[in-house]
Amino acid sequence: MNAQTSQLSLLPQGFPAAVRPLRAAPIHTDSSGIIAGEVEIDAGDVRIPGYRAKPASGTSFPVVLVVQEIFGIHEHIQDLCRRFAKSGYLAVAPSLYHRQGDPSGMTDFQEIFGKIVSKVPDAQVMSDLDRSVTWASGDGGDTNRLAITGFCWGGRIVWLYAAHSDALKAGAAWYGKLATPPSPLQPSSPITAAKDLKAPVLGLYGGKDQGIPLDTVEMMRDAIRAADKPSEIHVYPDAEHGFNADYRPSYNEADARDGWKRMLEFFGKHGAV
Repeated sequence: MNAQTSQLSLLPQGFPAAVRPLRAAPIHTDSSGIIAGEVEIDAGDVRIPGYRAKPASGTSFPVVLVVQEIFGIHEHIQDLCRRFAKSGYLAVAPSLYHRQGDPSGMTDFQEIFGKIVSKVPDAQVMSDLDRSVTWASGDGGDTNRLAITGFCWGGRIVWLYAAHSDALKAGAAWYGKLATPPSPLQPSSPITAAKDLKAPVLGLYGGKDQGIPLDTVEMMRDAIRAADKPSEIHVYPDAEHGFNADYRPSYNEADARDGWKRMLEFFGKHGAV
């Protein structure tokens, strides 16, 4: 039986400290017509908090895993789940750093990476995502129509999960790093994993992203041409890193809207709708 909504919130409230000052008027999606809130997911060794949103009526919803930015499951990630629910999905964002710590109050990117992100094993993330799929199947989700999307840190995870999961139908990776140096806890990168893709991925990248060089995007394009699944990469020439993050100055409304539309169409094309 699935864990119900947590009585005590373990998820960050509001927006991460590391990106202040915030952009004026971040998007807020209301909960009318949907059920949304914090849940607990049995991850085997521990119960991890997550945020789930789904339509208020019906069952057998297509499932989308929403993978966090480097900052965790803050208000923007929760809002994205509510947007998916408005489109008919059961969206669940598991807290994939739960064992390592909470980055929401940290103000320095390097501190977040050094104290938390660098200590998160890819194997743990893959297992927690698999467990989240199992959880969703008991919460009214149809995991035969499974998608995944992720942002920043989560964009990299999307590519890796598409090489890991036999159940996945499609993924959408938003500005996730493609060429990452191997480490004992994080041994692979999207480029090296491309040959093992089991599901198609739509990559959404910014031409002015200072953290993801365009030559690595071209390397990824070359790598996915050799994969069996019809993955795609779209680059927005004027977009910066985080162009879908409507709470940050990097937000690009036109490109964010176009990317969201492309993502939903991609999911539908590949059976995750």
